[in-house]
Amino acid sequence: MKTNTDNKTEERRNRFNGESVMLTKEEAKKHDEIFMHELQATVEDKVLGTGASKHWQKMRDNLDWFMKHSPKAYMVLLD
Repeated sequence: MKTNTDNKTEERRNRFNGESVMLTKEEAKKHDEIFMHELQATVEDKVLGTGASKHWQKMRDNLDWFMKHSPKAYMVLLD
């Protein structure tokens, strides 16, 4: 029987310190979505005003998911 770590095939790095963590495909997707929504929100805020983009909430939802489902990876990559 495979362990959960066998499903961790996607590497992601902390953008500030370079530390890396292996993630499952689902975790990697959520991680990538955090930064996609951050970028979209930043661009949209230039038109709507700071904090007005709906993408900030989507980013927070993914951060909350990460804290709940993968707290160790969250601490390395996103905290």
